[in-house]
Amino acid sequence: MRIAVIGATRGVGLALTQAALAEGYDVTVLVRMPSRMPVSHTRLRIVVGDAQDSGAIEKAVEGQDVVCDCLGTTSVLRKIPMFSRCAEQLSKALKPEQLLIAVTGMGTGDSRGHGSWLYDRLFLPLVLGRMYADKDRQERIIKRNIARWIIVRPGFLNNGPCTGRYRALTDLRNIHGGRISRADVAHFMLSQAKSPQFVGQTPLLIC
Repeated sequence: MRIAVIGATRGVGLALTQAALAEGYDVTVLVRMPSRMPVSHTRLRIVVGDAQDSGAIEKAVEGQDVVCDCLGTTSVLRKIPMFSRCAEQLSKALKPEQLLIAVTGMGTGDSRGHGSWLYDRLFLPLVLGRMYADKDRQERIIKRNIARWIIVRPGFLNNGPCTGRYRALTDLRNIHGGRISRADVAHFMLSQAKSPQFVGQTPLLIC
């Protein structure tokens, strides 16, 4: 299986890249600065470019079985268009048989209101509002324009180990908050790349 990872230099993307290589898969990563890629491997192909650029996206996803969008940012207080712009480029480049697995987060779409009281009332609107507005646009583009997709919405992320013990929920009744490690999110994404069970769905991941 050939897997492309967008946003592979840290966080979920890095954990996913490492896990996929460890299991023997060929991995292509799209990175802006190769010097920031902490992994080297004979089965790792690095494409240099911006996730908002059509040419870079086309080069990264060509010939891949699964494409994983793990873009993230620490710049949360300004307008952030990169999530939706990347989704637009992916919608043009992906073929109908290719599977997109994209990470957004708790608070997008119908998962809004299922965080903790503090997160829903203060942190999300006051700190993450601009970023999540673009993540909402990202999800709409994916659902409207890409044939095969899974949108993964992790709970509050931490740097804990991979446990394989988490829940992937599509029924959010009585769910308010929840945590999960980046390594476990990567574990779930790789499991779906190998055997997709949530195509066309938006599972919320929590422990």
